[in-house]
Amino acid sequence: MGTENTSAPPRAQSAPADNPTRTRRHGGGIVHENTRHTTRFVVIGNHLVQHKELSLLAIGLSCHLQSLPTGAGADIKSLAARFPEGPTRIAAALRELEAHGYLRRERHRTETGRIVTRTVSCNQPHADRRREPADTGCPPAKRTPPPQRRTVQKALPAVPQPSSTAPALFQTALDLLADLRRRDARLLLSATDTAHLVPGVAAWLERDVTPGAVRHALTAGLPDEPLHRPAALLAHRLTDRLPPPPPFGTPSAAGPPPRHPLQNCEGCDRGFRAPYPDNRCRDCRAASHP
Repeated sequence: MGTENTSAPPRAQSAPADNPTRTRRHGGGIVHENTRHTTRFVVIGNHLVQHKELSLLAIGLSCHLQSLPTGAGADIKSLAARFPEGPTRIAAALRELEAHGYLRRERHRTETGRIVTRTVSCNQPHADRRREPADTGCPPAKRTPPPQRRTVQKALPAVPQPSSTAPALFQTALDLLADLRRRDARLLLSATDTAHLVPGVAAWLERDVTPGAVRHALTAGLPDEPLHRPAALLAHRLTDRLPPPPPFGTPSAAGPPPRHPLQNCEGCDRGFRAPYPDNRCRDCRAASHP
């Protein structure tokens, strides 16, 4: 009874620290009981759920995002209302997923001109992300490079056309458009865009609108976000806010007053101009008809 068994280990052997998930020799560890899913399931890769650098919260949040239908709320406010972790921890987890390529946040302009943020959940990290995926022991997934799409820029909206072709009118419109970038650096226009917009500004100027009023109509109330195509916005404002023609003719449209011929008065021999049928000046006519 007092003899010690030197072959028995003094204590139970634990799993190595570098692989804590290895099944213990005594039969412990995890055992899977799987039932095949036929509906309401999502496929998650081991490269995500066994990731060695992501936190447990980030892994679980990515699984939740991949299970959501398209269009579901995925912003911090919606996720904080769904889970008890709070917005600070959820925001940190989203940044983890974004750094490792499992999440992208993109800004898009809607048809109404509103800027919205779209969250893109990726079941495979992008090849062009800033960091390489951590080694999880899983074979890398084969990726097919996406086809390159050629972006075709839409033509600018049409602008009003002036009735006058005076060079001075078009030069004033050109100077006004070139000066807009001093009012707002986002309104830096190319030569092609400027040539398209000049007739629209000239149409405003010939309607007795001052250059200052035209400049205010084009630059007042601009949105705070970056202007991806400022020429399209200016073309829309030139058309949408075009004022009506003035209610009376301008002096340039009416022309100069008639110039009567020079003649000598028969009474005092003084030269004068008048449309009267007789050949006497105003003083001589007043003297003859007191």
